[in-house]
Amino acid sequence: MVTSKIISNGILRALATILVIGAIIYFLYEIQTVIVYLCISLILCLIANPLVLFLKNKLKFSNSLAAATTIVIFIFSIVGFILLFVPLIISQANNLALLDTDHLQSQFIETERSIENYFNIQHVDLKKVLNDSKLTSAIDFNYFTSFINSIMNFMGSMGMGLVSVFFITFFFIKDQEIFKTGARRILPDTNEDKIINSITKINHLLTRYFIGLLLQLTVVFILYLIVLIIFGNKNAFVIAFLCAILNIIPYIGPIIGTVLAAILTMISLIGSDFQSEILPTTIYVVIGFLLVQAIDNNISQPIISSKSVNSHPLEIFLITLISGITFGIVGMIIAIPVYTMLKVILKEFFPDNKIVSVITEKI
Repeated sequence: MVTSKIISNGILRALATILVIGAIIYFLYEIQTVIVYLCISLILCLIANPLVLFLKNKLKFSNSLAAATTIVIFIFSIVGFILLFVPLIISQANNLALLDTDHLQSQFIETERSIENYFNIQHVDLKKVLNDSKLTSAIDFNYFTSFINSIMNFMGSMGMGLVSVFFITFFFIKDQEIFKTGARRILPDTNEDKIINSITKINHLLTRYFIGLLLQLTVVFILYLIVLIIFGNKNAFVIAFLCAILNIIPYIGPIIGTVLAAILTMISLIGSDFQSEILPTTIYVVIGFLLVQAIDNNISQPIISSKSVNSHPLEIFLITLISGITFGIVGMIIAIPVYTMLKVILKEFFPDNKIVSVITEKI
């Protein structure tokens, strides 16, 4: 018989459960930065696994020495990446210093009139439109001071973040076996084998995925480099490298990379004739980048990604698209790793489910 006491106890237990869950969610929200550091460190650990195994098995390094060597390689890679942009920044600054604004303005006006005459467009006086809109009076110049301060704060946070990530990554690499042994002791005996198998498969598949991603970026970088060299860009290597890195962001990254390449190409050609050199060369570079993206989207990316995580290319496309719509750019970047983890876990715990058996057939 259900009594008021039983009902009140049930209500209290439900409220207690809600409070505990709410407290856990709030706690996770408060330490979200630490969680991000842990996730980044885990990804670096997965990427470093082949190198660590090589150092330990082939060169007979100890765990500590292999971990330290890997971290040093990561640090030098980041420093080298930053130093790559120094010549680019200096070169673009020199080009801007030589800019003849009066000549450029006259060329721009002449080009604008040619386009208007060709397409029979009514002339729009941009200067008059800006004056009438009183846009300059509405600008809050204090924003620029805040912007500089935010950049300084970002640089400080970035430095602290890098130190934290490398510190965590070192121990992830060094003490992998200790963590696995500890997990075996903590996990419930009934599901221990399933959880350990899931972790092992996830580790294997994500390692393959990140290696495949690096291979894909390398292919894109080489193709971008060829395009920029063909059209005589002086900073071809750096621009190609930067645009290839942006390809980590599915669909949006290549667009940003193409726009960036076009801008840097135009700046590098400052001083040349706009109509006969700057504009045609920029258009050719954009066309070349679009061709590279077509090759990457239809050939290299689907093949490399699908092979590395044992998923169909259409499956990868749909998951990335849904994640992008739901969670934005971050969702697009983490879509495939998270989806792969979920597939492995579902197969281990629900192997007899028909839907699970279909989507995890190749794992």
